[in-house]
Amino acid sequence: MTLQDDERMIRAALDAAAAASDADVPVGAVLFDADGVELARAANAREASGDPTAHAEILALREAARIHGDGWRLEGATLAVTLEPCTMCAGALVLARVKRVVFGAWEPKTGAVGSLWDVVRDRRLTHRPQVRGGVLEDECAGLLESFFQDQR
Repeated sequence: MTLQDDERMIRAALDAAAAASDADVPVGAVLFDADGVELARAANAREASGDPTAHAEILALREAARIHGDGWRLEGATLAVTLEPCTMCAGALVLARVKRVVFGAWEPKTGAVGSLWDVVRDRRLTHRPQVRGGVLEDECAGLLESFFQDQR
């Protein structure tokens, strides 16, 4: 995939983030098949649902697996997300056998795709997704900065 393809995917994730409730951190995730066709999209919904696992990535993976997977395998898929995934989401990406992870803003406090940890590239795992981080980073980070500024 080219950088332009990845930017298109991150723009879709930014659109998905806009669907987050006012109380939820605006993170969006979109899952694409091997041909770049959108399979599922979601925004963070932890506050709206009262579910600590309702991260955008998890919700998008669940929906795509329900509709398009063979029960849980999403081989060949690319997940685009506005914020570097946490350990829970990184683990889910590995378990779902997602081929690529593309993300916007780095998350130095909880990021598990290169910042704090690098769960997806641990050589002990049998599946390791490819990663491209920092795509449209300023736009993705700006969305989060605006949200937290408004919270204060």
